[in-house]
Amino acid sequence: MAGSKDRTATLTEASLLLAVFFLGTNFVAVKYAVGGIPPLPFVALRFTLAGLLLLGLVLILSPECWPGRRDLVHMAGVGVVGVGMNNVAFTLGVSMTTASETALIYAAVPIWGMILGSLIGLERPTRGGIVGVVVAIAGVCVVVGGGFGGRGESSLIGDSLVVVATVCWGSYAVLSLPLLRKHPPLVVASLTMLFAGLATIPVAVPGLWGADWGEVGAGPWAAFAYSTVLVAAFGFWAWQRGISGVGANRALVYQYLINLVGVASGVLLLGEDLTATKILGGAVILLGVYLARRR
Repeated sequence: MAGSKDRTATLTEASLLLAVFFLGTNFVAVKYAVGGIPPLPFVALRFTLAGLLLLGLVLILSPECWPGRRDLVHMAGVGVVGVGMNNVAFTLGVSMTTASETALIYAAVPIWGMILGSLIGLERPTRGGIVGVVVAIAGVCVVVGGGFGGRGESSLIGDSLVVVATVCWGSYAVLSLPLLRKHPPLVVASLTMLFAGLATIPVAVPGLWGADWGEVGAGPWAAFAYSTVLVAAFGFWAWQRGISGVGANRALVYQYLINLVGVASGVLLLGEDLTATKILGGAVILLGVYLARRR
């Protein structure tokens, strides 16, 4: 019995660490991919394909877990906002700013989830939580403030879009919790991603028809495949599986690791500058999240 629990715990930790690596390096993969593939078609194709891939696994491994009509509608709404709108804003944003700056701003995701949880009555705001939220938002302002002045690739508009993406992603973490209590993570991940991909196809049509696909090189396609299969399909599912196993508070440690991997990969693989402003802003965000989540 103890051995079985140890194996389960080890598998959970392993899946979370793999998810950390894939989700952390995704900032660089998307930045590189949208250098050759238009952002909106990238999002539509990525999540439609990833959703179909995971849905195939659901139908093979656990076809009896298919949700009812009410939960399907719930998944559609969560997918459109938490995955679709999130990744449209994220992909457009990272195409205008740096991967490392995007990773720093994403450290604030738990804050937006806390705010939404308080607004809908899932969490009761505490004095420490309010202080943490204010500190974390101040850190986001420090990072986004670096978008003024046109330094390198950094862009105020791009950073602002990334902030919108983090708000959407924070809402996904909260709004998907009732679904994860009733359905396996694989089912929730597959259907929310598929609904997100299908919802973004209409706005991606002009780019799908207007792009010169013959000019897209092997590098962007490789980055697209990495972001679709290893990040959106496997990484997303592994992250949800891990969170359902260790709980949201402990998973926060892994969220920090994702941001660290994202910043490091942007600096090492893309040669991005890690300025004092970015370091300060990121540290303030992490401090705010720590204060807000401390019990």
